[in-house]
Amino acid sequence: MQLMDFFGTDDLRRLAERQDIPCISIFMTTQRTDAEQNRIRFKNLLGKAGRMLTAENKENRDMGEEMKSARNLLEDLPFWQHQSDGLALFMGDGIFQTYRLPLPFEDLAVVSNRFHIMPLLPLAMNDMKFYILALSQKRVRLFRCTRQEIERVDLEGMPEDLEDALKYDDLERQLQFHTGAAGTGGRRPAIFHGHGVGTDDAKDRIIRYFQEIDKWVHTVMREENSPLILSGVEFLLPLYKEVSSYPRLMEQGILGNPDELGETELHKKAWDLVAPHIRKAQEDAIARYKDSVGTGKTSNDLEEIITSAAHGRIGVLFIAGDTQKWGRFDPDSGMIEFHQAQDSRNEDLLNLAAVQTLTKGGDV
Repeated sequence: MQLMDFFGTDDLRRLAERQDIPCISIFMTTQRTDAEQNRIRFKNLLGKAGRMLTAENKENRDMGEEMKSARNLLEDLPFWQHQSDGLALFMGDGIFQTYRLPLPFEDLAVVSNRFHIMPLLPLAMNDMKFYILALSQKRVRLFRCTRQEIERVDLEGMPEDLEDALKYDDLERQLQFHTGAAGTGGRRPAIFHGHGVGTDDAKDRIIRYFQEIDKWVHTVMREENSPLILSGVEFLLPLYKEVSSYPRLMEQGILGNPDELGETELHKKAWDLVAPHIRKAQEDAIARYKDSVGTGKTSNDLEEIITSAAHGRIGVLFIAGDTQKWGRFDPDSGMIEFHQAQDSRNEDLLNLAAVQTLTKGGDV
């Protein structure tokens, strides 16, 4: 069995915001069919992290509980049997967090005053998080997704059964829908043709129910800036768009009854809609960089970048995710030292630039 843990940009930023002493970050490639090899590799990396802690003269009590949890993990055979392609582990100041992820990592152990997030950048920053809201007469579901993953969000307390809420057995039969002329904002309003009494009442019931759903979605996503994709039969989607208060609701949706789609197929259809927007955002950022070269608003000098990141002056940072530049930075004096190799006295300066950029509102 392959197991993946959800990891997105919010997780990345939470790790970047931690400034504890010490922080241990471990990355390794994992084998899906060789639990013993996974355990051996992790044991070696854990030993390396322990030696780095000793070299830094950290007392055992500083990381005692976390190191104990890591050693206990070595004995958790089901954990090592159920892996994806890579494992990331973070320990520090009461934190013990593992992520089994669909990305192989170069084996690496880092002890620093911040977590090492560089290997995770391709996974989190290039695979923008998005949501799917699946609407049907039988249930309403919200999914949180990245390029690799889909998981259902628990909307506790929200009525899920649209059919029961509206007291109709076959809304699509009773309400015929077609699209009229474009309205304000480029959206095309729903036009209903009724058969007998009650058609307007049915539409009103749908709208009131969707208003309740929108309240719940707003509660879950009030701090989100991720795209939301609707999935449902054609006559329902315009009605939900009419009441939605979420600013990043995508115009395109997944047409058809979502109950007839497995989560894998639903995820694929949604990604096909989201991917062009992600690529365009990246292409636009690169174009802005190229247009700004020579204006004093760009730099490829690492010393200048590190200093600017520390002072919150970077809007967008482009960085090579498979490279380390070891050294030390003194934020008080602004002095930067570059070292040839990793040791207990330095840190990855590229990671430092990424962490400072993210924690001060920039993008990487």
